[in-house]
Amino acid sequence: MGWVPTYVYRVTKYDPDHRDEHGYYTGPEDTVSDRGAVEAAYLRAVAAFAEDSGVDRPVIREPQVPHPPFGSTAVLPVGFHDGAEVSLDVGLELVRSMLRDNGAWCRLEVEDRFTVHVGWDQYLYVGSDRPCERALALTRRLGLFPERLDSSPYAVETDVEEVRRPADDAFWSGLRRMVSARRAGLLEEMYVEGASRWHRLTRDGVDAVRARIAPRARIAVWPDLSDDVEAVLGALPAEGTVECVWQDTDGDVHSVLVDEDSFPVLTTRLSGATAVALLPLTVDERVPLFTGVMPDADGVLRARWGNEPTPSDRHWALLRTLRPGQIVTGTVTHIASFGVTFVDIGGFEAMINIPELSWRRFEHPSDVVSVGEVIEAEVLGVAFLPERVSLSLKSLYEDPMRLLTGQIGRTLVGPITKVLPFGVFVRVEEAEDGFEGLVHISELADEHLAGPEIALRAGDALPVRIVDVDLSRRRIVLTNRQAVTRD
Repeated sequence: MGWVPTYVYRVTKYDPDHRDEHGYYTGPEDTVSDRGAVEAAYLRAVAAFAEDSGVDRPVIREPQVPHPPFGSTAVLPVGFHDGAEVSLDVGLELVRSMLRDNGAWCRLEVEDRFTVHVGWDQYLYVGSDRPCERALALTRRLGLFPERLDSSPYAVETDVEEVRRPADDAFWSGLRRMVSARRAGLLEEMYVEGASRWHRLTRDGVDAVRARIAPRARIAVWPDLSDDVEAVLGALPAEGTVECVWQDTDGDVHSVLVDEDSFPVLTTRLSGATAVALLPLTVDERVPLFTGVMPDADGVLRARWGNEPTPSDRHWALLRTLRPGQIVTGTVTHIASFGVTFVDIGGFEAMINIPELSWRRFEHPSDVVSVGEVIEAEVLGVAFLPERVSLSLKSLYEDPMRLLTGQIGRTLVGPITKVLPFGVFVRVEEAEDGFEGLVHISELADEHLAGPEIALRAGDALPVRIVDVDLSRRRIVLTNRQAVTRD
């Protein structure tokens, strides 16, 4: 849980004596606002607690409104967003609206100093870092009943571990790449709980959309709308509720929640749509590509709410714990036809490219690893949006070719493994997977040449001298002519 005020009071118009053995109110007071003297008493009490706490500009936290009905939009106060600092007068008007249950709701807080939460049935909770004795006395004189509590039931629970990806520079940079690759095209901005704005993304328009996003808004990124409006409408379910998102001829994006009774009206309304999509409403089916939460201007993520995490968000949570050079353990899941080896590292599939499997030559990745094998590997790089982790198996071991750098000038006899028009390859180590070096045709002794042709065959033994070992290019240069001369 976040900050819990030292002093928390439940303020009501209900006399504590008028309660049953379960604590439920049984008196004559109505559970709605009288829009008169009692409501005014609540507001005067809140103002007194704020004054005793030294607060004159409360902050709006976690605002919400009910979902608007079909064909309408949510009507919100100006500047009604998480983190908005308002005057005490505006804060009191918000309290008034909540007491009247006018739809919009929020917490009013000043971090580590003051909280106001309005609950159901005219229950109001005030928290402060001070005892507020003057405000308590005034509250009682106003005919209200303050009771000391340990905490407000509307305090934010922050102990629950959740994935909250900040919509920071890296997020938007990755989003631009996704849009350019046509892997994303629609952004849902949830700036108030229960209200969304939609933005269609273009390759050159991502930054303009970012500039329009409300502070601390939650973001969900979806695939693009479909230009085949007729096909999408043909996919409307026989029954149930869906969200329809569409773009009109002016380029504006709209959305409505509709059920089967409203489908005919929706079809008429979409007659001029240029692109459209249908989104399910159930948690299991409504899964965007990924989500994020807007940080403040200084880059700090202070919004306390989060989105329902997607698989991509969970991958992001794992990937942010990884660093180049880190050793991870995983299970080989499969080897792609193009040779890349995929490894499960805690629910995310990282990949090992062919050059990173082994320092030595091999014919196929299955010569080095097998599906189901548990391996350790080093993280080479981590990328976000799209998520990618590259690993190296060979980097955990010393490069055996490095040992050959100390053998430059050594003469040996090795088997020829391959004959090509420009020279022959000779294995300079005894093992079957030993390193091979090239003897260029110009470095073969004359006796091994038949005019311009090479008279040697694979398997022939050939004396060679190690001339150079290039670790970066993975090349070993050999000479036969100097080896024969030296002998």
